[in-house]
Amino acid sequence: MCGIVAAAAQRDVAPLLIAGLKALEYRGYDSAGLAVLADGQVRRVRAKGKVREMEAAYLADPFPGGTGIAHTRWATHGVPNEANAHPHMVGRVTIVHNGIIENYAALRTELQAKGYAFSSETDTEVMAALIDVNLSKGLSLREAVLATVRELDGAYAIAVMSRDEPGRVVGARRGAPLLVGVGIGEHFLGSDAQALIQVTNKTIYLDEDDVVEITRERAQVYTLDGQPAARDVHESELSADAVERGEYRHYMQKEIFEQPRAVADTLEARIHAHGVLPNIFGVDGEELLAKVKGLHIVACGTSYHAGLVAKYWIEDYARLPVSVEVASEYRYREAVVPADTLFVAISQSGETADTLAAMRESRRRGYLGTLAICNVPESSVVREADLKLMTRAGPEIGVASTKAFTTQLSALALLALHLARQRGLEQARYQDLCAQLLRLPRAIDEALKLEPQIVALAERFVHRHHALFLGRGAHYPVALEGSLKLKEISYIHAEAYPAGELKHGPLALVDEDMPVIAVAPNGPLLDKLKSNLQEVRARGGELVVFADSAAHIDGNAARGVVLRVDAGGEFIAPAVFTVPLQLLAYHVAVLRGTDVDQPRNLAKSVTVE
Repeated sequence: MCGIVAAAAQRDVAPLLIAGLKALEYRGYDSAGLAVLADGQVRRVRAKGKVREMEAAYLADPFPGGTGIAHTRWATHGVPNEANAHPHMVGRVTIVHNGIIENYAALRTELQAKGYAFSSETDTEVMAALIDVNLSKGLSLREAVLATVRELDGAYAIAVMSRDEPGRVVGARRGAPLLVGVGIGEHFLGSDAQALIQVTNKTIYLDEDDVVEITRERAQVYTLDGQPAARDVHESELSADAVERGEYRHYMQKEIFEQPRAVADTLEARIHAHGVLPNIFGVDGEELLAKVKGLHIVACGTSYHAGLVAKYWIEDYARLPVSVEVASEYRYREAVVPADTLFVAISQSGETADTLAAMRESRRRGYLGTLAICNVPESSVVREADLKLMTRAGPEIGVASTKAFTTQLSALALLALHLARQRGLEQARYQDLCAQLLRLPRAIDEALKLEPQIVALAERFVHRHHALFLGRGAHYPVALEGSLKLKEISYIHAEAYPAGELKHGPLALVDEDMPVIAVAPNGPLLDKLKSNLQEVRARGGELVVFADSAAHIDGNAARGVVLRVDAGGEFIAPAVFTVPLQLLAYHVAVLRGTDVDQPRNLAKSVTVE
């Protein structure tokens, strides 16, 4: 969570910091602030709410300077208010921080005994005081930061300035992302490349426990023991246009409509009409995957739902057992790991704290190897995995994930096909599935044409407080994802169930005020689903059915709406049926007047537990 941007430059940095925060606001938007160091003095502005609130306060009394740090916050320690907003200042030290310091309470007590008084509820202010103590011992800022982080338990990415060392910012990371932007006569720190794309496309990705010192002239990385370290400079392919909203009303709408291209990019040069191409998982992929006898998929949120779909695919086509777990739960129990089990981590950002920690824990548990399905090539999950497959979704700014989900499904479909072929799936069936997957971008494009009908349908939901989603087989996870989207951005309470479970409890909720949304692809479970829909109609419930064009669903039933979706085939149907559910959630949220791209209490990249 939270977003950091910092700069040491020859020019006035405050406008650069504000622009960087706006690009990072998807990471948190409870409060924002910036501080600039000039002429031995630090000036700071902070505000509760979004970056624009802080920007207005800054513009009312702007202050120039070539060294600065800034932050947009997702609250952990302390309520969202100005006092808890970053940057925090203690003595000579000004700091911004992303993460959670687990031993901050003990450190706070020790520092209070030394005479430090705290004005916020945050763990960050404790770090600032500890750095100030170390500066008092005669250490330089870099040395003081190194001494401080050695005392910390937990996760952090920080950027720190000292009043006594103008023109210098020190950063450090453990368990939370931080990278360096390399310019000409200026250097930057940021939580991700999007924060810096307006000023540079050259970046240095810091390793775990790295500390970095930036000035206008140079950026030097150090290990935790204080030794200089060399880190490669990468040239980002991200463009400024990629993080602009363009003609769309919201980023989420833009990202929904980017899905045909994002999926096509994910499949490009990885599959053709005759099958999945070799070595797409890495140079050791063929040999390692040939040994796989089972998979454990671990993820959070939307990525978890993608894993649930993949379970159906891999078990159906490759006949391998698959377990799918929420990362935050997996970490705290001793999962049984059969021999030759592959650990698969799915994460959009590659920095999801629970998923990353689970992957690290998997090293202890004796897995055959690790595979990362991820959208960020230089992320921690990708760098630490044995095998990797990038999703090529491009930047996703909207907090509610859309194209990340369908590109994850595309990548997992490639994995399922590869394993199925290795395990002896007959050639004709294999080639049919490959042909379906190649049709997926076009099928999604066709599904997007339902938007006018869904705009009209959304009006039925504006004043509703609850909704129930139903699906069967691989479409139960699609129902889960649809309900998640609706609750995330419209604030309507929504639940999803396997349709066969309707009479085992959820049917008690069904009445004329409870819309029921059903995903109804054509297939062997369609008749079973029709029976479940009759149960809803018999109780006076209002049905909304997204039905395959080939499925025979009564469109004239009382209090019912049927929208026809051309699924393009049973294999790719989960990805296709996801799209109208995304559009439904989006247009309901628009009509309800919520903040679609930045829904309350949420953040995009969950880098804390």
